[in-house]
Amino acid sequence: MEPLIPGKQLEREIQRRRTFAIISHPDAGKTTLTEKLLLYGGAIHLAGAVKAKSNSRKTTSDWMEIEKQRGISISTTVLRFEYNNFQINLLDTPGHKDFSEDTYRTLVAADAAVMLIDAAKGVEPQTLKLFEVCRMRGLPIFTFINKMDRPARDPLELIDELEKVLGIRSSPISWPIGMGDRFKGVYDRQKEEVLLFQAEDKAHASKQTPTLKVGHIAQADLVSALNPPENKKAELLELQQEVQSQLELLEIAGDPYDSQRVLKGELTPVFFGSAMNNFGVQHFLDKFLEMAPAPTGRQSNQGTIEPSASFSGVFFKIQANIDPQHRDRVSFFRVCSGKFSRGMEATHGRLKQNFKLNKAFHFFAQERNLIEEAWPGDIVGFLDTTGDFRIGDTLCSDKIFEYEGVPRFSPENFAGVSLADPLKRKQLKKGLDQLSEEGVVQIFRSETRGDAQPILGVVGALQFDVLQHRIKTEYSVDMRLERLGYSRARWLAPQESGKDISKELLEFSSYADCLVVKDRDSLPVILFKTDWSMNWAVGKYPNLKFLTSAPLALISAQN
Repeated sequence: MEPLIPGKQLEREIQRRRTFAIISHPDAGKTTLTEKLLLYGGAIHLAGAVKAKSNSRKTTSDWMEIEKQRGISISTTVLRFEYNNFQINLLDTPGHKDFSEDTYRTLVAADAAVMLIDAAKGVEPQTLKLFEVCRMRGLPIFTFINKMDRPARDPLELIDELEKVLGIRSSPISWPIGMGDRFKGVYDRQKEEVLLFQAEDKAHASKQTPTLKVGHIAQADLVSALNPPENKKAELLELQQEVQSQLELLEIAGDPYDSQRVLKGELTPVFFGSAMNNFGVQHFLDKFLEMAPAPTGRQSNQGTIEPSASFSGVFFKIQANIDPQHRDRVSFFRVCSGKFSRGMEATHGRLKQNFKLNKAFHFFAQERNLIEEAWPGDIVGFLDTTGDFRIGDTLCSDKIFEYEGVPRFSPENFAGVSLADPLKRKQLKKGLDQLSEEGVVQIFRSETRGDAQPILGVVGALQFDVLQHRIKTEYSVDMRLERLGYSRARWLAPQESGKDISKELLEFSSYADCLVVKDRDSLPVILFKTDWSMNWAVGKYPNLKFLTSAPLALISAQN
């Protein structure tokens, strides 16, 4: 079926969309960079750094109460704004390793990723982990090396580390002029311009940053532009010569910018700056919008679905209680193709049911606005009163198909639940069910413990703290967690499709160092206490698959 909108309008809207996520190790400055991008987009007027003091400004992208208390991002935030005629959908993700599962789900909705690196620390463990997730999804990656106004490692050393640790070639688009207290700005290698920026006391101003345009770094009169004290002029000239030597080395040994290699994930454009003090942020934003891809085709069980096809999209995030007054549940949806119009009908790929899509919103952190239309690349929040939408579900207006699903990963921390007030068991169940749909926790049930004593599983231990806090503040339930001695979970499936494995499950029930449970879809899962016992089971049962994530095909078939 042909789309019911003019092709030129659809193509124009597709080409001006940029949907991306920011990934980084904790404390690399991700939330600060996010706020500065919003500042340039005119979405906010005063960017606030994350601070521990209770009276400090809270960042726009961290809206959950526990995020404000701890000064870290825990859930993915959807931020939408316009800049230079581009419609930008920015996904601010958690940086802490205990919430990396939320980041993975978010990358399902992104067309590109911005990798933020601390100039003093280089590639850190969580950066590496999230980079691998981006590579799995085949996303183009753009690198912003942050905090150049602080003591930092040599920029050539940082570039070399990208290749050695991450295995990706880089092409610096900008190059730092000094570092630490000698940091003066950046040099645009493509336009051959020296960019000098606002002083720190004006870092939160929203005005355009001044630039000094020259033919080449060698001809730049930095002394006149910066007007340093007499005793600093020689140092500035020496710095200029040092930068010139580095640029000459890059021309010989570096990779030239190649847009095709960038889109394939083989080359990462690199930018330098300081998000805190507005050094290089606007330059990065302008270049990123020019280089980053517009929405492209996505894989489904019916082949590639192009963005110009009829309306379709995928749910990648569930969030309960964004508005504490209404205890609502919002399902975040990435429009992948065609035009969304409020009030239209679409078919649910998993349930094969039609839904009328009336309650559709655009979100800016906690704020919401009712929308009439959306285009490929846009993020829409649907008010989900029935609970029918799950992470990974597809909606489509024409032929029925399903996009590639979003896996549930194997938890590594487990706990039992007890209540201070047994009369609040109903509220507890409601809270656990809703937070399970969000992906905050996975719920398992065993015959030995019964439905009244579920086992909770999370990837990172800090998720238990978030779970307890949200159950208490959002559902008014005091919940105690009893940590259990299991450290691995594996979904079981037969090597030969359709074969009965009830005999093997019965055998597992008799072993002391593992526990047979079922997940929310009644799929069998084995919890192991040690890696040794898990490896022993893998060797003893070659007829079984021990899966690290829930088998999507079986879930879809059951529903």
